[in-house]
Amino acid sequence: MLNESQLAEYQDKGHLTINGFYEPATVAQVIDEINIWADETRADLSVEDQRWYFENNVPEGISVFRKLDNPIYNRKVLRQLLVTPELLNIAKQLIGEPLTVFFSQVFMKPAKYGGPKPVHQDNYYFGPKDEERVLTIWLAIDNATVENGCLYFGDGSHHTGVHQHVAPSDEPFNLMVPKEMAAEFPMTPAPVDAGGISLHHGNTFHQSSENKSEFPRRALAMHFIPQDMPLINPALKYDQSAIVRF
Repeated sequence: MLNESQLAEYQDKGHLTINGFYEPATVAQVIDEINIWADETRADLSVEDQRWYFENNVPEGISVFRKLDNPIYNRKVLRQLLVTPELLNIAKQLIGEPLTVFFSQVFMKPAKYGGPKPVHQDNYYFGPKDEERVLTIWLAIDNATVENGCLYFGDGSHHTGVHQHVAPSDEPFNLMVPKEMAAEFPMTPAPVDAGGISLHHGNTFHQSSENKSEFPRRALAMHFIPQDMPLINPALKYDQSAIVRF
């Protein structure tokens, strides 16, 4: 569980980094499983799915994944490796129990072509009944650095509620906090070593930059809510059959 200092930092800033949470051997197993899953998925993607899951701004003839959805539901190996009693104890401490991972994602952010993610709030995407009881736990699969696109956070922004988002017409998945609102909370980089985790409140402003480095910045995000809490106004559709209860 979090100690008093860690808990105070999370409550004040809306996010917390814990390095060394998973062993290198565990991270290596995670990488192997994601590679297998990506190869299996690539063969089955429709043209429309490719627009959603592949990076768009790449040279012709190159196809690289932007993300994969619901690894905790779809891949038993990842569920067993990552959703440990230690992880669940932290989530319970912050948002109560029993818990659900109602959505999870692998962000690939490949070397040279990984695109940026604008400033946003998870709770705008999810539309939870109780904004205070949404927790994202983000695992750094590679070293997440300023150069390859680590997360940035707006410290304290979670105290301001959920704000209306907008999106470019050609990127409906890139919902973002309007620039004038985002400007009120300067973004602070939060590098994480491979195997470390970053926790953030569902209201916390966060973003990541593009990856122009020679190294990937893969990460896996698990979105936790209490089992008895519904999503009442989500901005996107979430597969309710892919929920995992703990």
